[in-house]
Amino acid sequence: QVQPVESGGGLVQAGGSLRLSCAASGGTFISNYAMAWFRQAPGKEREFVAAISLNGASTYYADSVKGRFTISRNNAKNTVYLQMNSLKSEDTAVYYCAARRPRPSYSTYDEAHYDYWGQGTQVTVSS
Repeated sequence: QVQPVESGGGLVQAGGSLRLSCAASGGTFISNYAMAWFRQAPGKEREFVAAISLNGASTYYADSVKGRFTISRNNAKNTVYLQMNSLKSEDTAVYYCAARRPRPSYSTYDEAHYDYWGQGTQVTVSS
């Protein structure tokens, strides 16, 4: 199994940028998994942010981040990234990296369909 480990969170002013990284620990390769980012703001449920297919050919975004965030992966480095630009105060949340095993039927946007989760990294956007 894969153990995602997030990094790159922090405090940034509105309009600024951050890049989150998700590395796989435990000696496994993320090339075997579809990957996604979710986030959870204080007092709210966890929500989908972005996802990327095994080979990176397909990407998916929540409407709230489309055009501002970019998900990518470097399987050679065993890492997935989330580039976040034009950050807004409403982007403040704990960001989680998740991995999904191949399966015949799934929903890219549903957290219940992801098998492995990181501990999360805090992103705070000040206005």
